[in-house]
Amino acid sequence: MIASRIACFLVLSFFAACSGRDSNEPSSTEASGDDPPVAAEVDGSPAAPDPPEGKAVAYFAGGCFWCMERPFEALDGVESVISGYTDGEQEHPTYREVSSGDTGHTEAVRVLYDPEVIAYDKLLETFWHNVDPTDAGGQFCDRGSQYRTGIYPVDAEQRAAAEASKAAIAEELGEPVVTEIADASTFWVAEDYHQNYYETHPIRYRQYRAGCGRDRRLVELWGDSGH
Repeated sequence: MIASRIACFLVLSFFAACSGRDSNEPSSTEASGDDPPVAAEVDGSPAAPDPPEGKAVAYFAGGCFWCMERPFEALDGVESVISGYTDGEQEHPTYREVSSGDTGHTEAVRVLYDPEVIAYDKLLETFWHNVDPTDAGGQFCDRGSQYRTGIYPVDAEQRAAAEASKAAIAEELGEPVVTEIADASTFWVAEDYHQNYYETHPIRYRQYRAGCGRDRRLVELWGDSGH
């Protein structure tokens, strides 16, 4: 009986992932390399810098930000993807604050890309195929407004493209798309231990995706499992 309870606890700790539980944060024995201790959250998250000249940025929220980095980083023309928080009013929010659902932020990613190599429309296509845009209560096993889907255009051109793509997706799926489209606001860079989680914790990442039902739902919607 004790052994089975321990096994169950270990499985749940993997699947909790972005749900806001403490298991999402590295312990003192798990932190390594550039991972900071959890106490680093005290000062809050810094604002992301403006893009370099000739580059562009795009902002997307698709539930757990761990799962939104890899699909974009796999694209030619994308130079970096950063996990963070946006679309909220509190400045310098911490992970603990955002995961409470009380700050109004979403877990999101900032995609830095070269518009001479990749079009914003391609980023939109990648976004849609890695989320469930019909779910108003969160994404997959992660529930709450902090896991809502969103597109945050930085200018009128991005907004027009986002609106057109949303209409096309609604027609394709044959049901309402609840993904919000709101003007980009300050993007707060998440704590270091969240960045590139799929690379720094590959086993946990894969187990989370499977246990959360993310890949199953993506297959149902799009015929593929994203990344």
